[in-house]
Amino acid sequence: MDYRIAVVEDDELISGMIGLNLEKCGCAVFSFENAEEFLSGIQKKNYDLLILDIMLPGISGVELLKKIRSENINFPVLMMTAKTDLQNKINSLNIGADDYIQKPFSMEELIARVGALVRRSRGERMIPSSSITVINGFRINLDSRECESNSGDLVLSEKEIRFLKFLITNSGEHQRRADILEEVWGMDVSPTPRTVDNFILKFRKLFESDPVHPVHFISVRNRGYKFQP
Repeated sequence: MDYRIAVVEDDELISGMIGLNLEKCGCAVFSFENAEEFLSGIQKKNYDLLILDIMLPGISGVELLKKIRSENINFPVLMMTAKTDLQNKINSLNIGADDYIQKPFSMEELIARVGALVRRSRGERMIPSSSITVINGFRINLDSRECESNSGDLVLSEKEIRFLKFLITNSGEHQRRADILEEVWGMDVSPTPRTVDNFILKFRKLFESDPVHPVHFISVRNRGYKFQP
């Protein structure tokens, strides 16, 4: 993940652990101890995502979120909350937070949520307004879900379209099964990694000239899959 991540957290231990783990994944991490420090930065708009603690000294995380949204700063925001902080969670989502994670949390979950939020944000910017894409000469309408294929004209399911959008948005990038499951099926549903394999097999049968030797829906050994237009 080559993302630019801002972290606003006054607990040095938590901030340090977040920074260390995200940097191991290839991210550039910029840490701030409070909202005032973040707001004074000249690069406050140039991030792929903000990880923001609700309980901050001085300007709270909720107030900081209100301010950056009022300034039309639209990168995704992941709020960090305490388990008992329900009202602030609700307020945060209502005023523009994209997701929240409860303390204490695992770094694996944090990294998964960061990846999903940034990919979704980039995807919203990259999917063409026409919503028509072409794979191996087959036209696919990402709005109506109608497509041409080796099996003739058909209508794909909502999950299949969501999966295709994810692959198109991240063309040329290796995608782990776990990241695909989280992005397409969400955090609250737990299909098996075999579900991803089955979808890929179907896409190959529908859109590849030779499904046994795919050139678009490619397996990456010990990693997952990669889509090549």
